[in-house]
Amino acid sequence: MDFELTASMMCANYGNLEKEVQDLEAGGIDSFHIDIMDGRYVPNYAMSLNDMKYIASATKKPLDVHLMIEHPNNNISLFLENLRKGDTVYIHPEAEYHPSTTLQKIINAGMIPGIAINPGTSIETVMEMLVIVKKVLVMSVNPGNAGQMYLPYVGKKITKLLAIKDEMHFEIYWDGACGADKIIQYAPRGVRGFVLGTTLLFGKDAAYGETLHNIRELHF
Repeated sequence: MDFELTASMMCANYGNLEKEVQDLEAGGIDSFHIDIMDGRYVPNYAMSLNDMKYIASATKKPLDVHLMIEHPNNNISLFLENLRKGDTVYIHPEAEYHPSTTLQKIINAGMIPGIAINPGTSIETVMEMLVIVKKVLVMSVNPGNAGQMYLPYVGKKITKLLAIKDEMHFEIYWDGACGADKIIQYAPRGVRGFVLGTTLLFGKDAAYGETLHNIRELHF
């Protein structure tokens, strides 16, 4: 079963971030998920521009930058100029007056454009943007904090996206409360990647490499 695993770095140990990046990379992580929060679009502050820049300098693995900020178009260049071609940048459509303009800037910079869909966001309201983006990050919890409970009605939204993803040429990624049961259920159906946080990866006794190996060996 071919699927991608990305590490939610807001859950990492910031007492030794360099070692965290090295251990995750050695353990076989596919990419690093960077949650940028401004305390306005979501009621929390998480990673900063400097955190993103450091992780970009510490690994050759791709970065998935999730902008949970108001009006990202105002400052999108600060992020794009510190990323590499092929990195992914997700925006929330509700956070921008004209999200397609911001997505075009991401495309022009050589990045992979993506949108993040909140649990309360309907597919119908973002349908036009699905033609533009290459990745859709489905939030299975309300954005802003790690360790939240899965909202089961999100499964119906994923089913709708799976039915149109090939026609509209985008991939689906899962973010929030991602346990082994979710990977077993949704990877075979076509969800391409999973953001791993405290549910499966961080704060456990096992080494990252062991945990990632066990996830890839799940029985489907």
